[in-house]
Amino acid sequence: MLNKNIAVIGSGSWGTALVKLLGHNLDKVGWWVRHESTKNHVMVHGRNPDYLQYAELLPEKIDISTDMKYIVDNYDILIFAIPSAFLKKSIIANNVTDLSGKIIVSAIKGIVPESNQIVANYFHTDFDVKYNDIGIIAGPCHAEEVAMQKLSFLTIAFLDEERAQFVADLFSTWFMKMKTSTDIAGTEYAAMIKNIVAIANGICIGLGYGDNFQAVLIVNAMREIRRFLEDVFPQYRKVMDTEYVGDLLVTSYSKFSRNRTFGTYIGRGYSIKATMAEMKMVSEGYYAVKCLVEINKEHKVYLPITEAVYNILYEGVSPTIEMKLLSDKLN
Repeated sequence: MLNKNIAVIGSGSWGTALVKLLGHNLDKVGWWVRHESTKNHVMVHGRNPDYLQYAELLPEKIDISTDMKYIVDNYDILIFAIPSAFLKKSIIANNVTDLSGKIIVSAIKGIVPESNQIVANYFHTDFDVKYNDIGIIAGPCHAEEVAMQKLSFLTIAFLDEERAQFVADLFSTWFMKMKTSTDIAGTEYAAMIKNIVAIANGICIGLGYGDNFQAVLIVNAMREIRRFLEDVFPQYRKVMDTEYVGDLLVTSYSKFSRNRTFGTYIGRGYSIKATMAEMKMVSEGYYAVKCLVEINKEHKVYLPITEAVYNILYEGVSPTIEMKLLSDKLN
């Protein structure tokens, strides 16, 4: 039986929402935050001053620290909720070198850019964490709605079904329905690709495309995800399940989606630098699309939506021209 000694590493929107969620079921939750000012504000006011300020936290249940090594040393189940682009740098900067004996759960929907690895692979290769000790939190779910206690659904993926259920039970509340999966690679890659698709959808919105085209785009995106997963990680899976298509839909359509918002700015003519300055939040899809294109050089899966987003963001192709070219490839 696993220990319920659990901590969240990351103080952004998703990390904040997960701490709030776990506080419903546990007497104590560890929490690593980056800044001392964040720690002090949470302990005094019960809110994160930088993200989801409306989310009411329970300071008496939170063991909050800016020392990541302290959190790693004192908790058995570690939920990482740091944007993938900064994951490796954050771990190195905080002198974390040993994760032996830990259960690692990734709430990160991106890819580690330094090595083009999904997060599970990164922890396995760099820290020798066994795949059986690595779990994935998959959607469909936005941090904002979790913080508002709106009815939501999450999927916990582990290779071992019993372990997945144990962790899922820690999150289950009256407003959070849980399910489990054993497809850790599939759920993680699908979560990464849907961020790219959400950028594409946002670009279409920024360009003035309507609902009709967006519907066609999302249907083709479902096929793109299925093709990639079947080629790279062939196993039985129901791609129409919520952790795949559900996550794709909510990220592509929701007003809370930072990837959709990122794409909308690009479609309206903003530069990447200006878009990032306006958002003040990380768009995982921006980093993921470059990594996926590199990964796909080996596999050569047909990924027209991914390639279109890459051409716009990294090759400087006009969004108007690229989306017109993409429209001729969709059906």
